Amino acid sequence: MKALAARRHHRFAPAVLLLLALLVTGALYAALAPSQATAESTTAQDVQAGKALFAANCATCHGVGAVGTSETPSLVGVGAAAVDFQVSTGRMPMQMTGPQAEVKPAQFDADQTRQLAAYVASLAPGPSIPSAEAVDPTLGDASNGAEIFRTNCAMCHNAVGAGGALSEGKYAPSLWSTTPTQIYEAMVTGPQSMPVFNENNITPEEKRDVIAYLVEQREGSAGGDPLGSLGPVSEGVWAWVIGIGALIGAAVWIGAKSS
Repeated sequence: MKALAARRHHRFAPAVLLLLALLVTGALYAALAPSQATAESTTAQDVQAGKALFAANCATCHGVGAVGTSETPSLVGVGAAAVDFQVSTGRMPMQMTGPQAEVKPAQFDADQTRQLAAYVASLAPGPSIPSAEAVDPTLGDASNGAEIFRTNCAMCHNAVGAGGALSEGKYAPSLWSTTPTQIYEAMVTGPQSMPVFNENNITPEEKRDVIAYLVEQREGSAGGDPLGSLGPVSEGVWAWVIGIGALIGAAVWIGAKSS
């Protein structure tokens, strides 16, 4: 008993206990942490082809090896999802500098985009491109997605994803033509002024619920003309320009008839 007590009071005992606690915590996290559903894996040929595409089209701005420059960010660690989002939406390569990268027709086809993403992903770990199941809106709960979206996203993107203005010339784009994969990628990578929503903020299942809600908004309004779904802005313009204008016209007509 004295020997056991001596070991417990050894000066290295706290360090050993701390190391054991860290090992147990790491093992439990690795076993219990939710895993992100990713698309099919890439090959070494994809990485090599992507490296050649990057050197020819992207290295001028992002530097050799994608390490960035004094004016452009490093892409090491951004993951395949960030590359797929930026390139597939035409935001990259940028045509000119501005408050934010503009959406435009993509300059690379699907295979080239996948190869670029594979090369950047090979540089360091980062968010992966989601699988088709992970972004399938038919598997999501639109009602739950509506609550999540209105809590986390509606203040910028509007309550139905119609988009809205931000400060300093920036804006939150409309999500009505954005693909489910791109919506998921935006949530996990946080492009432009958007925050990153990792699995601890919004789980993969909840992300799919958000996608289900947004896709449902594209089916049209059952209450008449949505006026762009911009809320009180477009409704107020309609009321003042059309409604008040009609009242003024009626008053002028009545005055002309009475005279």
